[in-house]
Amino acid sequence: MRDKVDILVSNGLIVTMSEDRRVVENGYVAISGDRIIDVGIGDGKEKYVAEEMIDARNHIVLPGLMCAHTHFYGLLLTGSPWFMKIDPPTDFQQNLQRIWWALDVLLSHEEAYASALMGSIEFVKSGVTFFFDNISAPNAINGVLDYIEKAVNEVGLRGYLSFEATQRRSLQEGVEGLKENERFIRKNNMDEAKLVKGAIYLHASFTVSNDLFVRARELADKYHALLSIHAEEGLVDVYHNIERYGVRPIERMEKLGFLRDDVILVHVVNATDDEIKIIRKTGAHVAHNAMSNMLNAVGVAKIPEMIEHGINVGIGNDGYIFDHFENMRATYLIHKVWRRDPRVMTPLQILEMSTVNVARMFKVWKELGSIEAGKKADIILIKPELPSTPVNSKTVYGHLINTVNSRDVKTVIVNGKLVMKDRVILNIDEEKSIDYVHKVVEKLWDKLLDKGEYQLDVLEKP
Repeated sequence: MRDKVDILVSNGLIVTMSEDRRVVENGYVAISGDRIIDVGIGDGKEKYVAEEMIDARNHIVLPGLMCAHTHFYGLLLTGSPWFMKIDPPTDFQQNLQRIWWALDVLLSHEEAYASALMGSIEFVKSGVTFFFDNISAPNAINGVLDYIEKAVNEVGLRGYLSFEATQRRSLQEGVEGLKENERFIRKNNMDEAKLVKGAIYLHASFTVSNDLFVRARELADKYHALLSIHAEEGLVDVYHNIERYGVRPIERMEKLGFLRDDVILVHVVNATDDEIKIIRKTGAHVAHNAMSNMLNAVGVAKIPEMIEHGINVGIGNDGYIFDHFENMRATYLIHKVWRRDPRVMTPLQILEMSTVNVARMFKVWKELGSIEAGKKADIILIKPELPSTPVNSKTVYGHLINTVNSRDVKTVIVNGKLVMKDRVILNIDEEKSIDYVHKVVEKLWDKLLDKGEYQLDVLEKP
């Protein structure tokens, strides 16, 4: 007698990302409830009968991809005519002042919701099932994470949500940002059934006081929550810390006792070799955002060296390009050209940086990141449309990094539930949702065009 399951994925090329990196040709995945109960060879129909049968013939079956760092609200400026009004920034600090800090002071709860709705749609279409988002909206702090959560839940993804606590305008504003993170953590993190959880985010060490570092660390310890911060993305971060504190950013974090294995350092473009050793010693993780770093012209992080030191690295998008395959491909290529060595980075390493590495970073490696019996059922099905060579167990990693794009993602399963099938998102009306987002964005653009450039006015220096 066959066992009954909810979903049976049959006849697929299963890239399990298990510890032995097993790849199953012509295999099946059986899902019951929110769990994978079996992975084997063949179609599985002799063992199981399913409510939902999915024929994965000519498909790659992969764990849901994970994005180590994103900003949903970054999507609000794509193609904005406002860029024609401002003087083009010449460096990273001007990017912040003329673009992002001019935007974030205008953001409302509605714009936070709209950006999260659009970002969640783009993530599903790209095969991303789990992410870490943070928002900066200094005039809409209280309750803003609930609006982002609403959008993510409507689409059906997993995520960590956080508010970017910063003291660039006042010391108290940073405290209020931490309070919003704490409120959301208390609301969500104790409930295992919730797919959206809270985390703690600090903007960067050049806009954060020592006191806020200590408060954030205490909150993380109290709630066993993740901590994250932009670190040495631009040289302004380095120069500020040396001038004011006599140490570099990562050195300062270590002295404050901030760095542990629950900390995700974002970017780390300008870290020295000594700072890389600190990251390794403390067990902190690194979220690498190659395409954003190129856009902002800040440089190339020493990711191959970090990997050689045993640092855990995951791939993020920093709110720029939400096609995760583009971000993987950029990561694969940029370090080759930067070091002038084509041997640097392998397709398997890149895939690890979007699955098992991020699962470890997010403290969910026992539940997610691979296709194995007993783990949560977050799975995507990819059908390469025009593979120039056969796709099999020997070639699949190369195809995933070199030829696949988000349009090849056909089906997405999160927590054992279908979220997208045959490119159709099931939980929302995609067309109506996008139309709504566009209307919200047009109103925001009108506000941007009516205002002048953001003026940095630090009321109380950190």
